[in-house]
Amino acid sequence: MRDGWCVWITGLPGSGKSTVAETLVKLLRHRGIRVQLLSSDELRKVLTPKPTYSLEERDIVYATLVYIAKLLTKNGVNVVIDATGNLRRYRENARNQISKFMEAYLECPLQVCIERESQRTETRHAPQQVYKKALEGKAPTVPGIGQPYEPPTNPEITVNTAQHTPEQAAQKILDVILHKWYSKI
Repeated sequence: MRDGWCVWITGLPGSGKSTVAETLVKLLRHRGIRVQLLSSDELRKVLTPKPTYSLEERDIVYATLVYIAKLLTKNGVNVVIDATGNLRRYRENARNQISKFMEAYLECPLQVCIERESQRTETRHAPQQVYKKALEGKAPTVPGIGQPYEPPTNPEITVNTAQHTPEQAAQKILDVILHKWYSKI
């Protein structure tokens, strides 16, 4: 059995990670490529039902996310991670543990992310109005406002989601996946 691969879709809250990840999964499945979506927001609801988003809690959530992705890929399952992973060390941990790994960075200006977050009604398990709460001082750990978001230093792909639709972004990521892991088949 061949190892599966893992793509971590990272970016600020509101950059489009969940929408792009779901679209990418649909594109992959349409091509007959089996894949499992891992959402940090869904996992957090199991691990920390009353999240504080503290550094210690984030360490636990991201370490667990990487561990699950590692187990799945070792068993031939392809994985798409939908998670901010605001510190590079979280994503580097995945890169160090998963042999077939790539990082897809959704670049989006903070102001665009704030605007999107203020207008969205479907949060896909994410907390609602995170930037509003952060700017009011009620959520001091929001990446980009109260906590740093460290962009990747060398992602396999960067897509500006202020300039591309979720479908375009997912297609660009799919193209890299196909080139990286399927061009030699």
